[in-house]
Amino acid sequence: MNLDELKYCPGTLAEGFSTYSPGCLRNMFGGKKVSHVLPYLPPQQSEEVSAQFMENRKRISISGVQEKLSLVLEKNLLRLTNEGEQGSFILKPIPRDLKKVDQVPANEHLTMQVARQVYGIQTAENAMIFFKDGSPAYITKRFDVRENGGKWGAEDFASLAGKTRDNAGANFKYNYSYEEIGGLIKQYVPAWRVEIEKYFSLVVFNFFVLQRRCAPEEFLLAGIVKRRLPAQSCL
Repeated sequence: MNLDELKYCPGTLAEGFSTYSPGCLRNMFGGKKVSHVLPYLPPQQSEEVSAQFMENRKRISISGVQEKLSLVLEKNLLRLTNEGEQGSFILKPIPRDLKKVDQVPANEHLTMQVARQVYGIQTAENAMIFFKDGSPAYITKRFDVRENGGKWGAEDFASLAGKTRDNAGANFKYNYSYEEIGGLIKQYVPAWRVEIEKYFSLVVFNFFVLQRRCAPEEFLLAGIVKRRLPAQSCL
């Protein structure tokens, strides 16, 4: 992509911006003037960057089929986390092991914006971001990390369902129905009448708009948490 031709906010998709809009900067980056261009080339174009990415991937434990990297915001600069650092953002470059991959970051971002702006579904803050050569990536703000770098307590529904690799096999995160998850929400969430409606909205959005499953982070058991945090990822 030619970054000089950018005419929309890469976060909110608002027209008339050549970088992140003030609203996007406020919600995504705490008001800091963060560039929509990462200080990296794509890993396919640089052995040094590729090595950094490979090392970074070892330090992130979030489930899902897509490659994920951990980023931290240092002053106004996004960079890969170092060993022992808690990242506040998740970066998803163009996947390497899927078909027709060029538009995957834009697809995920657009779907998340439709969920929020059109259907009023609470989502994690998210945006498009670009490597130095213009290649796109999807970036999302971690909702389980506090402003001070600590983490919010969150119990996933795989644990509440008593599912583990040992007792339910390798696919224990996937072998559960929407109805059964609704039962767990009713059982464990005090304000379940409110939260069950939010959950139902996610399921309906998934079925009627996407016509297929959301990315695993949203609907696998280990990704739906008791605190009913925002939707993290929909493809």
